[in-house]
Amino acid sequence: MSRRQIQITYRLCWTLALLILAVPFVFPFLWMISGGFKSTTEIFGSPTLIPRVWRFENFAEVFTYQPFARQYFNSLYIAGAVTVLTLFIASLAGYALARIRFAGAGLLMLLLVTALMVPEEVTIIPNFFMVRWAGLVDTHWPLILLPTFGPQGVMATFLMRQFFLTLPKELEDAGKMDGLSRFGVWWKIAIPMSRPALAAVAIITFLHSWNLFLEPLIFLSSLEKFTLPLALTNFNDSYGLPLWNLQLAATSLAVVPILVIYLIAQRQIMESFALSGVKG
Repeated sequence: MSRRQIQITYRLCWTLALLILAVPFVFPFLWMISGGFKSTTEIFGSPTLIPRVWRFENFAEVFTYQPFARQYFNSLYIAGAVTVLTLFIASLAGYALARIRFAGAGLLMLLLVTALMVPEEVTIIPNFFMVRWAGLVDTHWPLILLPTFGPQGVMATFLMRQFFLTLPKELEDAGKMDGLSRFGVWWKIAIPMSRPALAAVAIITFLHSWNLFLEPLIFLSSLEKFTLPLALTNFNDSYGLPLWNLQLAATSLAVVPILVIYLIAQRQIMESFALSGVKG
C-alpha cells in the first residue's frame, strides 16, 4: 500500500471508531425526537426508533396545552438579558482585575474563585428571603440578577481576566499615548481583541441561563411566567401522570436554540477553557 492509501485507511478507521463511540450520545437525542411524534401507547409499546404513526399534532398540542409560546419567549429574553449584562460586567471586572493594580486585588480574586465552590442550593434560601424582601417574587428579575451577580458571573469574570492577562501591554500603552483613558483602552483596544473570549462567555452564560430550573421553581408561581425547564414538567394529565409524548415534543423544541448555538460556536467554548489556564 502506498503512503496515501495508508493515510486514507487510517482516517477511515478513526472516523468509523468515532461514529461508533458517538452512538450512545446521539441515540437518546434521536429517541427523544422520535418519541415526540408518537402516541403514549406506542412509546411504551414495542420500542422502535421510527414511529409507526407520525403524530405531528403533538407539536401543535404543546402550544395549546399551556402558554408554551410565552414560556419559550420568557426563556429567550431572560437568557439574552443575562448574557448581555454578564458580558458587560464581567469584561469590566475582568479587565480591572487583570490590568489595574490595587490593594487587595489578589484577595478579591481568591474570594471570587472561592464563591464558585459554594453550591447554588446552599444560597437559594437566603436569596429567596432577599428577593421576597425586595418584592420581586413571581417576577423575572431574580432570574436575571442572581445569575449575573452569582457564580455564573464570577466564572465569566474569571475567564475574561485570564484572557486579558494574555493581551500584550504594549498595545494598551500605545493607546494611552494616543490620549485614551482607561475606559477608552478597555472599549477600543481590549474589547475588540477579546472577541473569542466574549463569544465563549456569551455561549456558556446563555446555556446556563437557558437550563435554569431551581431558581424558576423557587421564585415563579404564575404559569405564564414559567421558563422552559419549568414548563416541561407541567405536561401532565388530570391524574398528575406525565404526558410523555407532549413532554418529548416540547423538549425537542426546547433544545433547538442550544443545539444551534453549540454547533455554531463549540470551538470558542473549547478555546475559552484552554485560555483560562494560560496565566494565573
